[in-house]
Amino acid sequence: MDDDLRNSLWSCLVLYFWDRTSDVYYSTDAKMTSLVQVLWLHYFKEPIDMIPSRWSRILEDIRVYFFKADWDQVYDFIEFVANKYDYDYIVDKFIVACNTMLEREVSAYRFVGKQIARITSAEEINSIEQALAESRPLKPVYTHLERALDLLSDRQSPDYRNSIKESISAVETISKLVTGSPKATLGEAIKKIKEKVELHPALEKAFSSLYGYTSDEEGVRHSLMKGSKLKFADAKYMLVTCSAFINYLIEKAGEANIKLS
Repeated sequence: MDDDLRNSLWSCLVLYFWDRTSDVYYSTDAKMTSLVQVLWLHYFKEPIDMIPSRWSRILEDIRVYFFKADWDQVYDFIEFVANKYDYDYIVDKFIVACNTMLEREVSAYRFVGKQIARITSAEEINSIEQALAESRPLKPVYTHLERALDLLSDRQSPDYRNSIKESISAVETISKLVTGSPKATLGEAIKKIKEKVELHPALEKAFSSLYGYTSDEEGVRHSLMKGSKLKFADAKYMLVTCSAFINYLIEKAGEANIKLS
């Protein structure tokens, strides 16, 4: 991370969070005092009774940390703030601003939802974000999809194997909901989906093959798999592809008046 990007991300924090309060108003600013307490308790892991009483001192401490932090800690920090500040309207604008700066400074990272991931294609980001939004009422689907993104986005120790597993589990879950077959495997559900919704034969074949890949003795679901050579590109491809298929099935289920929840 070069200085231009770090400075730009700090400016986003200033514009959308830090400038929203002051020494005069901090004590009555419930959203900001809550954010600071959560930062000290869960991010910095410092005693909350050591939080300075004046906002200017708090901001000074945060600024020193931010400009000394390693590149991955900077991403961790802005991601943490985006997830903990209790005002979605401001957070959404902050995420858009950060993505603009990340793109301008040619970073390999973007916000996807409220996670920072090594994904830069707008189409891929939109597909994942749509799947997360559309599947939120379908908790098991959403949980698998969100976990897949978490595992892929971990900048310290990404787990590509289990990210792929979660992505395909999200497809398996939505397929069970569409077919009304809670005990079916993905392979079985894929065969039944065309009885419920219009499914292009090429898509049926593609996801049947995908299920075969994840289930054979070399696949990511095999409990004895050792020394996996799976890479970021594999996990990203699976997350984007599964997100697109989930979006497709949700839309098709709506057209067929199938109630999923």
